[in-house]
Amino acid sequence: MFDIERYHQAADLQDAAAALCADPQAILIAGGTDVLIEIREGKRAGASLVSIQGLAELKGILMEADGTLLIRPLTTFSEITADPLIRQNLPVLAHAADQVGGPQIRHVGTIGGNLCNGVTSADTASTLFALNARLEVTGPAPGWERQEDMSDLLLVKRQVPIDEFYLGPGKVALQTGELLTGIRIASEDYKGYHGHYIKYSIRSAMDIATLGCAVNCRFDEGCRHVEDLRLAFGVAGPVPMRCPQTEEALRGMAVGPVLFREIGRRAAEEVKPRDSWRASKAFRLQLVRELSRRALQQALDDAKGEGGQAHA
Repeated sequence: MFDIERYHQAADLQDAAAALCADPQAILIAGGTDVLIEIREGKRAGASLVSIQGLAELKGILMEADGTLLIRPLTTFSEITADPLIRQNLPVLAHAADQVGGPQIRHVGTIGGNLCNGVTSADTASTLFALNARLEVTGPAPGWERQEDMSDLLLVKRQVPIDEFYLGPGKVALQTGELLTGIRIASEDYKGYHGHYIKYSIRSAMDIATLGCAVNCRFDEGCRHVEDLRLAFGVAGPVPMRCPQTEEALRGMAVGPVLFREIGRRAAEEVKPRDSWRASKAFRLQLVRELSRRALQQALDDAKGEGGQAHA
């Protein structure tokens, strides 16, 4: 049984924003794969829900005129993995989406919900960090609190860099009445880049990540040097995180044993994992060192083509 106080099925985006403004304590749901479990377990007993499931305006993937890839938040993980635009331009994101839960979860769960939960273990979050994703947030215009009738609520949009979206464990930069309405990845952040995501979990299926590592790299012709590198982690701190100091140190470095040694060493100095019942801090640091090296190696192999010679 689900202990739910009220349930509202939004007719459109404006209706959803109005319902959230009318009841600021209401919880927004789409696939509901996390929220409904928490209600059933009693963690959110008596919650009021606003559902946006079924809103066509919040679904789909397209390429904008300037080459920016736009992913709407109600796109499911399975849809992301199978989408031709994603597979051609962002294979690292397709792979990350395919690591979420099991097939049933991937067919129902949405990328927007994965981000808005604000958890550091979200499999797509670290990959989107490495892709410099920008999030489109839509909500009521300033002064909405003085409105008596929410049916004509004026909505405005703002852009939030993904590294400013996460405010703390389970907390994201959504104000009352606001919804995530788009995830944008600019062409300059994926063209010429090769990336890889690795998830380590205790069990091989349907388990939360003990650590997630995403690498996104651009190499020079012949793959002799690293022109640009982005390194991001999940569960290496209270929120998903990039390693800017490591990235800066490795840009321009020659591909070889020193590069692979340095990425792990420097990343382990920059992250801030903690002890938990899932894994110790020491074990997570070891994973940081090893997974960053492996993810970089795979990105290099992909850049060189299938069967690229290893340099680690």
